[in-house]
Amino acid sequence: MQYVIRLTNLTKRYGAETALDDVSFEVPPGVVFALLGENGAGKTTSIRIMLGLTEPDSGQVEVLGMDSCTQGLEIRQRVGYVPERPTLYDWMTVAEIGWFTAGFYGDGYESRYRQFAQEFKLPLSRRLKALSKGMRAKVALSLAMAHEPQLLILDEPTSGLDTLVRRDFLESMVDLAASGQTVLLSSHQIGEVERVADIVAIVRDGHLLLVEPLDQLKADVRQLTITLADGATRPPILSAELLRERRHGRQWQLLVGGSADGEVDRLRADPNVSSLEVHAPSLEEILPIWKRPTRRPAKPAPPHHRPRRQRSDEYPRLNER
Repeated sequence: MQYVIRLTNLTKRYGAETALDDVSFEVPPGVVFALLGENGAGKTTSIRIMLGLTEPDSGQVEVLGMDSCTQGLEIRQRVGYVPERPTLYDWMTVAEIGWFTAGFYGDGYESRYRQFAQEFKLPLSRRLKALSKGMRAKVALSLAMAHEPQLLILDEPTSGLDTLVRRDFLESMVDLAASGQTVLLSSHQIGEVERVADIVAIVRDGHLLLVEPLDQLKADVRQLTITLADGATRPPILSAELLRERRHGRQWQLLVGGSADGEVDRLRADPNVSSLEVHAPSLEEILPIWKRPTRRPAKPAPPHHRPRRQRSDEYPRLNER
């Protein structure tokens, strides 16, 4: 299978509000794919359509080769899904909800659920209503993973979790992808996602702004901090793409895309430049570049296992925008 999820020209409106506007992207197998955007950007709507819980106004969604509009039940049976606010039967114990859910799946589900519960150090005899928010999130994740899904969809999964729990949780997603499973992670926590994602998709106000491997995205941007010599009023003109500039007195901070490495030696030798610092920006520093949606269709990654930290010309490059 060359892709696990495919969205084609997906549009969804709620009255006069457009939740998704002509969104297209593909998710290859064996990766952590991060769907990034602020609250209300369209992330949860996308997920609900993928799972067949909401119908689009136009466009098509395929998950594991199935049409989400006509095969939603089959998709939900094969996908592990953890919503931002999992619905759990609070009167059940941790063990009882695993036994209950096992009735919807095949043999081995309950034993695998108990194994996850043990790894997460969940008290099997405790009622769900007595659990902390972090423990409830671990119960939901155990339920979602116990049937060994090819695809795990997580909607703001670390919301409300403490720092250590969030870190362990996200690192476990990397382990899943390394074993060949695919993880779609929807979040507005950019710093956390940066640590684990292979590919990032950015959505804003229902528009898809970018789909690109994370390392490629970061490699295509450099932050140059230039201190001008006395008498100079502006930095030298760059041949690289200027994405953003800021000024503080004689100091200029430039965010440039494309091949910035060739500019460095020239800038250091320029008599109008007193000093130059080169910094690889974080994803959180890069994201504000995309202020407006692009109509350019996002392209898929090439099909291969776990394309972690590899470049790919199959994606729209930053300097091609």
